[in-house]
Amino acid sequence: MKRRPNILFILSDDQGAWALGCAGNAELRTPHLDRLAASGMRFDNFFCASPVCSPARATILTGTIPSRHGVHDWISGGNARIKGERGAPIEYLAGQEGYTEILARHGYRCAFFGKWHLGHAARPQKGFSEWFTHARGGGPYYGAPLFRNGRLVHEPRYVTEVITDEVLAFLERQKGSVHPFHLNVHYTAPHSPWNRANHPAALYDDYLANCDFHSVPWLPTHPWQIASLHWTDDVKRREDLSGYYAAVTAMDAQIGRLLSALERLGMREDTLVVMTSDNGMNMGHHGIVGKGNGTFPMNMYDTSVKVPFLVSWPGRVPAGKVEKGLWSQLDLFPTLLEIAGVPASAGDHRPGRSFAPLLTGQPVKKPREFIVVAAEYGPVRMWRTCDWKYVHRYPYGPHELYHLRDDPDERYNRAGEKGMIRRIREMKAHLDEWFDRYADPCKDGARLPVTGRGQAGLVGFAGRGRNPFGESWNPAFPERVRAAGPTWAPAFEGSPSPDGNAPVQK
Repeated sequence: MKRRPNILFILSDDQGAWALGCAGNAELRTPHLDRLAASGMRFDNFFCASPVCSPARATILTGTIPSRHGVHDWISGGNARIKGERGAPIEYLAGQEGYTEILARHGYRCAFFGKWHLGHAARPQKGFSEWFTHARGGGPYYGAPLFRNGRLVHEPRYVTEVITDEVLAFLERQKGSVHPFHLNVHYTAPHSPWNRANHPAALYDDYLANCDFHSVPWLPTHPWQIASLHWTDDVKRREDLSGYYAAVTAMDAQIGRLLSALERLGMREDTLVVMTSDNGMNMGHHGIVGKGNGTFPMNMYDTSVKVPFLVSWPGRVPAGKVEKGLWSQLDLFPTLLEIAGVPASAGDHRPGRSFAPLLTGQPVKKPREFIVVAAEYGPVRMWRTCDWKYVHRYPYGPHELYHLRDDPDERYNRAGEKGMIRRIREMKAHLDEWFDRYADPCKDGARLPVTGRGQAGLVGFAGRGRNPFGESWNPAFPERVRAAGPTWAPAFEGSPSPDGNAPVQK
């Protein structure tokens, strides 16, 4: 019987698709990831399911959209019984099948190392037999709270290296095993904090002294930018970018250690390596510092929703190929199971399509240009094709329409143009039909007061009387949205459309 492949799944945290040398960033040093891309495929249009960490991670595991699995914001409570954490530990995905559970039932040894951020970080879940997790969603890179064998430790060493060391020990234990492994390595890099004290000083100082940061824009602050990440001057900008770039380069070095270990142990030819991120990131793009919740109302710019995606398997995946089609995290569930030769569970609640044929040089059944990607962040939803993007905000707007072929940087919102009414109606109808098909009405984000400030409880349990998003849907909320409407991104990134900026649509 032919041996099933090992799978090494590497997930970074807040890494934009632009933050890779092989994607065209000449200033950011990622030599090991660049070599990984050269040995396999780089996807140029890969999207997250939600531009914030926890919902995206839940979608990767379950193959379902946030409006079905019920994780709509970053988990701010229920992660662990530690100081500063809100509430008792909660398993946010309890009762929801993850693809790793299916792999475990079919003989895979599943191991998890790093950032979990889906509740109850101390307890192994989703078929993982090895479990080394960050107690929260992030924080200091030195002194990070981690669960090792259910015991909380504060690790004094650089957390990116600590995670890698644990993974290397696991790989050593796998030598000679008859069972294939699925190994999740979830780094906290390059998530903030970005100050010098949190990263290798030599890397930070080198970027600060020698990098011009021409690879990221320096634009007027977006009018919706949240205050906590606001850059007030170029000094702060350069310091944060030095930390962000240092975090990526330090992570790249640790990924190099993983690849070297696979080669040394004779596992590389038998291992599919996947590298991606949970969500994108703006580091000055559109005048924003942050991801989807870097603004309020939350945004769906490509820099927030597009993530890096690399896949390599020597002798199987074509080397040096760039895939241009539209794919998303929803497609990972069926793809990884197909590659492992494991049947997916029955049900039509998962919208993803397997791209496994692409990885062996075979065509997909339907041309990808006719496929769309959708994303959501609470009441904000996106419907994107190759040429157009529509963003709808329930219940008060404002909405956005971009012609991506002519305006790839999303500078000119065309939702206010009279000639676009028919196109908006068509895209909105497709969006509504898609979410009606795949959402659970009890967990529908369009009806929830998600504001980007975190989630500290389960949704879909009527009568509990507690809002998991920390604030009520109060009358001041729509007024804040209305107040933001006239100072719209095109007003400072370029000329408005012929009929002016989009009006607030109720």
